[in-house]
Amino acid sequence: MAGCCSGGCAAGGATVSPRYRKALWIALVINALMFLVEILGGLASGSVSLLADAVDFAGDAANYGLSLAVLAHGPLWRARTALVKGLSMGAYGVFVLAKAGWSALAGIPPEPYTMGIIGALALTANVTVALMLFAFRDGDANMRSVWLCSRNDAIVNVAIIFAALGVLGTGTAWPDLAVAGIIATLALSSATSVVRLARREIVQARAKADTPVTQEA
Repeated sequence: MAGCCSGGCAAGGATVSPRYRKALWIALVINALMFLVEILGGLASGSVSLLADAVDFAGDAANYGLSLAVLAHGPLWRARTALVKGLSMGAYGVFVLAKAGWSALAGIPPEPYTMGIIGALALTANVTVALMLFAFRDGDANMRSVWLCSRNDAIVNVAIIFAALGVLGTGTAWPDLAVAGIIATLALSSATSVVRLARREIVQARAKADTPVTQEA
């Protein structure tokens, strides 16, 4: 948008990097497909960490869609979108902790081979996305939230692979539950970072919008 809205002057479509837009579209498709794969794999194997990661893939796909929707909008709208994403990341972390607690009471170990195979596939997908978005990691809160999601997902998938080995070696669910706890911790930590940055950018954008423009005589 070329004009100004309530959030200040819009960024304008021409100022958005075509590489960033393309990377977001690819990331959206990859995450949507991996959501389906991990939901099926998590249900088949009984793995809490895979189910938690599947929900994360769905959330990331939605986040990439939101990021694409606000690329041409002003800084206030982008910061508001980042705030929503940060809050959703925090809610996701709480959900994973609750699910892990419930599964700990059940005490049934997951099937490790399915865990390991799907974890490796998810790692490949997330490393691909993270490499595409690496160049944009130091942008605004919206760009940073996208990068943090991709980085965290790759870390989580490595942990899921080790959890599968742990389940195979011990015959218990605890390695899977431990990784679920790591997933929740990463989500809550990243949510805090994104929410703080987004709130600061919202205040700055509002202050800029409220500043009167002086005109020379």
